[in-house]
Amino acid sequence: MSASIVMSEYGDSSVLKHQETPVPTPGAGQILVKMVATGVNFIDIYRRQGIYPVALPHTPGTEGMGIVEALGAGVTTLAVGQRVAFADGIATYADFALVPAGRALLVPDGMDDATAAALPLQGLTAHYLATSTFPLAPGHTALVHAGAGGVGLLLIQLAKARGARVFTTVSSPEKAELALAAGADEVLSYDDFDGAARTLTDGHGVDVVYDGVGISTFDRSLKALSVRGMMVLFGAASGPVPDFDLQRLNAGGSLFITRPTLSDYVRTPDELAFRWNELTRLVGDGQLTVRVGGTYPLSHAAQAQDDLAARTTTGKLLLLSGS
Repeated sequence: MSASIVMSEYGDSSVLKHQETPVPTPGAGQILVKMVATGVNFIDIYRRQGIYPVALPHTPGTEGMGIVEALGAGVTTLAVGQRVAFADGIATYADFALVPAGRALLVPDGMDDATAAALPLQGLTAHYLATSTFPLAPGHTALVHAGAGGVGLLLIQLAKARGARVFTTVSSPEKAELALAAGADEVLSYDDFDGAARTLTDGHGVDVVYDGVGISTFDRSLKALSVRGMMVLFGAASGPVPDFDLQRLNAGGSLFITRPTLSDYVRTPDELAFRWNELTRLVGDGQLTVRVGGTYPLSHAAQAQDDLAARTTTGKLLLLSGS
């Protein structure tokens, strides 16, 4: 048997139950992974709340790291005993989980388990945002919201590595210190970040806003943009943005807006491998630091989700299997 977190209804974190479930059997093209750690992400909360409906009963989680325990039919590129990480696992809030073999990422020798578990989803997200959605380059100025969060800390580092000037928002002095240590040029208050961004750019505004916060920052993010600036809305930690009049993009200076998702930026095995290999190289070279902000026993999944939803945490939260 395997310990798993199971929800049989939508609701608050109390619907998450720690219980025994059968160890899954890998199908064709899948691997069975003995989980070491799984990442806690906002999408897990959205699914628990029913914002993104799922079939019930449901075990949350898609991201993590573990050891290959068994191979399904047709899997020839992996071997039992290898360490793998992934952003596309199935029901990873568990001691054992299934992963499509083509989406498994080999963990380099020398990378510790916690870093490998914390890097896939937020690392790949930060990478596509900085290199593809709005490819940053010297001369660009970017505003990164929630700069002490898991994506934020990585995105600041990647943006600086590409030569951009980076502003960020945080909610506490402690988070400001983390954002500055990651390389942010300016830390702004959520109360007046749009005005501050314009002041710091001599009235022009920033070239791009990376916004994973959502409704509470969206309107002023548009105001912080330069003419022909781009609004990249990649999350909704404070709630989803309601429908709005596209004429606002015209009035704001021929603005662009996009709502990207990771799956569209890792559509092929080659693109997934390219992003992962670049991230692991940067970590290995010491150019990219992955912050694990908290670890919890698997049985404390509800507390981990509540802490993430409260936006009081920094870096990545992990659930440790076997506990």
